[in-house]
Amino acid sequence: MAKTNDAAESHYDASGIQVLKGLEAVRKRPGMYIGSTSARGLHHLVYEVVDNSIDEALAGFCDTVAVTIHADNSITVVDNGRGIPVDMHPTEKLPGVELALTVLHAGGKFDKESYKVSGGLHGVGVSVVNALSESFKVWIKRDGKEHYMDFVRGDTTTKLKVLGKAGKESGTTIWFKPDHEIFTELQYDYNTLASRLRELSFLNKGVRISLKDEREGMEKEETFHAKGGLKEFVQFLNTSRRALHNEILYADADKDGIGIEIALQYNDGYNETMFSFVNNINTHEGGTHLTGFKSALTSVINKHLDKSSAAKKDKELRLSGDDVREGLTAVLSVKVKEPQFEGQTKTKLGNSEVETAVKTFVNEWLAEYLEEHPRVGNIVIDKALAAARAREAARKARDLTRKKSALDVGNLPGKLADCSLSDPALCELYLVEGDSAGGSAKQGRDRMFQAILPLRGKILNVERARIDKILSNEEIRTIITAIGSGIGEEDFSLEQARYHKIIIMTDADVDGAHIRTLLLTFFFRQMPQLIESGFIYIAQPPLYRVAKGKEEYYAFDESQREEFVTRLGGGADGKTNVGIQRYKGLGEMNPEQLWKTTMDPATRTILKVGIDDAAQAHQLFETLMGDEVEPRRAFIEANAKFVSNLDI
Repeated sequence: MAKTNDAAESHYDASGIQVLKGLEAVRKRPGMYIGSTSARGLHHLVYEVVDNSIDEALAGFCDTVAVTIHADNSITVVDNGRGIPVDMHPTEKLPGVELALTVLHAGGKFDKESYKVSGGLHGVGVSVVNALSESFKVWIKRDGKEHYMDFVRGDTTTKLKVLGKAGKESGTTIWFKPDHEIFTELQYDYNTLASRLRELSFLNKGVRISLKDEREGMEKEETFHAKGGLKEFVQFLNTSRRALHNEILYADADKDGIGIEIALQYNDGYNETMFSFVNNINTHEGGTHLTGFKSALTSVINKHLDKSSAAKKDKELRLSGDDVREGLTAVLSVKVKEPQFEGQTKTKLGNSEVETAVKTFVNEWLAEYLEEHPRVGNIVIDKALAAARAREAARKARDLTRKKSALDVGNLPGKLADCSLSDPALCELYLVEGDSAGGSAKQGRDRMFQAILPLRGKILNVERARIDKILSNEEIRTIITAIGSGIGEEDFSLEQARYHKIIIMTDADVDGAHIRTLLLTFFFRQMPQLIESGFIYIAQPPLYRVAKGKEEYYAFDESQREEFVTRLGGGADGKTNVGIQRYKGLGEMNPEQLWKTTMDPATRTILKVGIDDAAQAHQLFETLMGDEVEPRRAFIEANAKFVSNLDI
C-alpha cells in the first residue's frame, strides 16, 4: 500500500470543510435547483416568479398577472395579489420580503394557513431566481405604501425602503435580468413562455395572464383569460378535430378536501389526448389521480353498455380502457394540500387518497350525466365498440410483431442489418429512406453498434388510422419488430427496446421531410415513451460538398457553403476553382462520405427529439397530419412567411 503524505493528512480538519452561505449553493450548483443552465433553466426562472403570483390567485387574492420580455431579455412580472410581506420577521429580524428573496426554503407555502395549496414543483421559490440574476428588483404595494428593494447576484444592495403611497392598491412587481455568468442561453423564446402561461390560464379560470414582447422586430402581445377553465382547454386541444358531441362534459367539486376539476369531449380521431395536473404541475407520468379517473371512466361506460341494446346482442362484450379512451380529449386537474410525487422526474402523484376521491367523484358524476344525456352516451358506446372491434382485428396483427425474446434474432425483419453488440445502451438503429441510401449506410456503418433498416416509400399516416390498420402496414410492423418494445399502453415495454438511439435519416428534400414527419407522428402517437426517454434522433446530412483538389468540406446550409468556398479561394462568383456538389438525396453519397458526414459519432450532427409542450405538440400533429383541411391551410398561411428556403 502506498504511504500517505503526512503533511497533507495533518491539514485535514474542520477548516477544510467549505460552507456555502445564503444563496452561494444555488450559484455553485444551479442545475440542482432549476434543472439546467440552458434555455430550459432560463425559462424556469420566469415560471418560478409566475408560480408565486398564481399561488396568490389560488388563495383568492389575485386575478391579474402580466409578464413582459424587455429589449435586453430581462423580465418583469406584475400581479395584483396581497404583496410579499414587508414587516419584520419575529426571529430572523429581517423584513419578510428580504427573507423570502435571500434564504432558501423561506416562504409562506410552508405555513398551511397562508396557502392551502401551492404550485411549483421544486418549492425553491424566487430566492433562486434572485441568486441566478445579475440584477433583481422588487416593488411591493401593501398596507397603503409602495416598498422597494434591489439585489445583485443574490446579495442585498438596497435595503427595504418606502417609495411613497400606494393607496388601496396591492401587489408585487419583480424585475430581473438572468446572469450571463450562469446561463449558456440568454434569449427568451416567446412561444415557450406563451404556452406555459396559456396553460396556467386554463388551469386557473378567471385569472387574466398577459405576455408582452418588447424586443425589436419581435414585438407581440397576448392575453390569456379562460373564463371556462378546463372546458376551454379541451376546446383548444380539439381545434383540429371534429367533435362527436357539441357539449364539453365538465365538473368541478371538492371531494374529501381535494379540489377536482375535469373536462372531456370525444372526437372522431383514433388517439387519446389526456393531460393531468396537480396544483398546476403537469404530471407527465400520471399518478393516482389519473389512475382513478381511467378506472372510473372504464367502469361507468361498461355499466352504461350493459343497459344498451348492444349488450343484448353480445352478452360477453366488455370494453377495455383503450376502447373507451379512443378519440377522447380530457384534462384532469386536482388541488392537493400535501402532494407526494414520485417517478424519475418527480411528476407522478403518489397520494392514494386522491385516487379514491377522483374515482368516487367521476363514478357519480359521469354515470348521472350519461343517464340524463342518452344521446351522448350512445355516441360514446358506438365509438368504443368500433374501437373494440378494431382491437380484436389488431390482436392478430400485433402477434406478428412480437418476438420470443429480445435476443431472438430469428424473428427480426430480413432487411434489417443488425449490429453485433446486444447492449441496447450502446446500440443505434438508423431508419433510412430508400434502398439506395440503405445500401450505402450498410456499407459505411460501424457494424459493431450501428444497425440499418431501409424503408421503402412513405409509411402510413397513423394520425388518420386505427390500430388494426396501423398494424397491417408492413413497414410499420417492420419498425416495431426491429425496435422490440411493442406499442400501446398495455404492450409497450421500454426495457425491451433493442436500441437506445433510433435515428431517422431521410433526404434533404420535400419527400424526405414528409417521411420524417410521418415517422415522428408514429413515434409520438404509438411510442411516446421513446421520445420522453430521449431515444429518438434526427440525422443531419450535409446539403453541399465543397472541394478544391484533395481538400473538401461539407456544408449544411448556404452560408456555410459560401464560407468554405471563400476558404478554398473561391472568387466573387463563389465558384472559381472550387467544385460544389448539391446533395438531393442520401443515395448520392458513397459509403465513405455517408459515414464521415452523417454516421460517425465523432463528427456527425444529430438532433434529439423532445417534447417541451405536450399540449402544443398534440395540437400541431392533429393540425398537420389530421383529416381537417382548414386548420392545416390556416397554419401554412400563418407560417409561410418564416420559410426562407422552399424546396419545390
